[in-house]
Amino acid sequence: MKQFDVGGMSCAACSARVEKAVSQLDGVSSCSVSLLTNSMGVEGTADPAEIIKAVENAGYTAAEKGSKKEKSQASDNLKDTESPKILKRLIASIGFLLVLMYFSMGHMMLGLPLPPFFEGNCVAIGLAQLLLAAIVMVINQKFFISGFKGVIHRAPNMDTLVALGSAASFIYSTVMLFLMTAAPDSATAMDYMMNNLYFESAAMILTLITVGKLLEALSKGRTTDALKSLMDLAPKTATVLIDGKETTVPVDQVKKGDIFVVRPGESIPVDGVVIEGSAAVDESALTGESVPVDKTDGSAVSAATINKSGFIKCEASRVGEDTTLAQIIKTVSDAAATKAPIAKIADKVSGVFVPVVIGIAAITFIVWMLVGAPVGTAITRAVSVLVISCPCALGLATPVAIMVGSGVGAKHGILFKTAESLEETGKLKIIALDKTGTVTKGEPVVTDIKPNGITADELLSLAYSLEKMSEHPLSKAINSYAEEKNINASAVKKFKNLPGSGLSAEL
Repeated sequence: MKQFDVGGMSCAACSARVEKAVSQLDGVSSCSVSLLTNSMGVEGTADPAEIIKAVENAGYTAAEKGSKKEKSQASDNLKDTESPKILKRLIASIGFLLVLMYFSMGHMMLGLPLPPFFEGNCVAIGLAQLLLAAIVMVINQKFFISGFKGVIHRAPNMDTLVALGSAASFIYSTVMLFLMTAAPDSATAMDYMMNNLYFESAAMILTLITVGKLLEALSKGRTTDALKSLMDLAPKTATVLIDGKETTVPVDQVKKGDIFVVRPGESIPVDGVVIEGSAAVDESALTGESVPVDKTDGSAVSAATINKSGFIKCEASRVGEDTTLAQIIKTVSDAAATKAPIAKIADKVSGVFVPVVIGIAAITFIVWMLVGAPVGTAITRAVSVLVISCPCALGLATPVAIMVGSGVGAKHGILFKTAESLEETGKLKIIALDKTGTVTKGEPVVTDIKPNGITADELLSLAYSLEKMSEHPLSKAINSYAEEKNINASAVKKFKNLPGSGLSAEL
C-alpha cells in the first residue's frame, strides 16, 4: 500500500471527493482516505505522481510518505497545530460577536444604552453591525475559501454550507441597510432594522461552527498520541564500536553490520544479534510479555527493548524502517488509513449530503416565497436549513471512534492491522490470550512458596541469600518479597551468574 499525506481537507465530503478522484485512476485497485489523520492509502500499480496530480486537480494537496517533503512535515503531521489556531480564531470571533450582539439584541430587545451618537441613528447602528459582522467573517475566512473552492471544483463540502448560510445573511442584511437609508421616516427605518437585519446571524453561524471545529481538532490531536508515544520509544542515539572505540552516534547513522554495545538500563537502538555477553532484556513494549528474556550469543534483539541487566555487544541486522518497531509504527499508520465497513457507508452518505442539503434549502426558499412570505422570512428559513446541517458529525464520528479505539489499543500494546479488524473486535464473545503480560500488572511478583522438607521462611531465606547478588528481574521480585517479610539473608561465596540457567553459590 502506498501512503500519502493529504492537505486541505475540512470535512467528510472533502475526503470522499479525494477518494473518488484517485479511485478513477487506471491501476488503482482501492483507495481509502482518513480525514482524521489527513492520510491516504492507495493499493495498485498507479504511479505516485499521477495520484498526487489527481488529488491536486480535485483541489487539495498531497505528498507521498517517505518523500523529502513529507519527512520535513512528519513531526508537524503528528503535532496538534490546528487546535491553537482555531482557539485564537474562536476567542477573537466571540469578542466581536458579543459587541455585535450588544448592538443588535442588547439595545433593540433589552434597551441597553448606546453611545449618544447612536441614539436614534438606525443607519449608524446598522453600519456598526455590518462592520462587526465583516470582521468576524474575515477572521473565519477559511470557511469561505474552502467552501467556494469546493463549488469551483464541483465538489461542495460542509464548509460550503457554512459559507452559503453566513454569506446569505450578510448580503441580504447589507441590501436592507441600503434600503434603510432611503426610508421616508425614522419609524420605517426602525422597522427595517428590527425585522430585516441579520448581521448577528452571519457572525453567529461562523462562531458556533468554529466551536465545533475546535472540538474536532482536539479529538483529532488526542488520537495521534498513541502513534507519537510509539515513535518516542525509539532511541535517539547508539553506542557503536568504531576502530575499537565506543562512539555515540545518532541512531539513523547506524548501518547494517555495525557493532554496537548496550549497558544495563539502556535501550537497544536497532535490531541485531548478540555476539558477546549476556543480558536480560525487557521486550514488553513489543511483545506484551512481562518477564524479561535472557539473551546470549546468537540471540536476536529488537530496537526499543530495554537491557535490564548485563553487558552485550551486538551486530546490527535491521536498521531504519526495517526494524521491528518501525514495522509496528507502520502497522498503526496503515490501520489509520484503512476504513471500517461502517465508515465507508458514512462516507457515501456524506458525499451526497451537501448537494442534497443545498437543494433542500433552495426548495425551502421557493416554497416560502410561493406562499407569500416576505423575502427576509424565506431567506431565514433557507439559511436555517443550511446551518442546522453544517456540523459534520456523520463524517467525523465514525473515524474518530475508530482512531480513538486504535489509539487506546496501541497504548495498551494491542495493535489492529485494519479498521475492519477493530470493528469486528466489538462482536467478539470469547478471547484467548497467550501472553501473561496482557492480563497482569506487567512485572513479576512472588505469589506462592511451595517448600519441600523445610519451612517456607527457610526456603525464602536461602533464595534471598542467593538472589540478592543478582540484578535479574526475577531476582528483584524475590528480593522485594523477602524484604516485605523481614527475612534475613546469609553471606554466600563463589557466586556465579549462569545466563539462561540461573545462579549458583556456596553457603
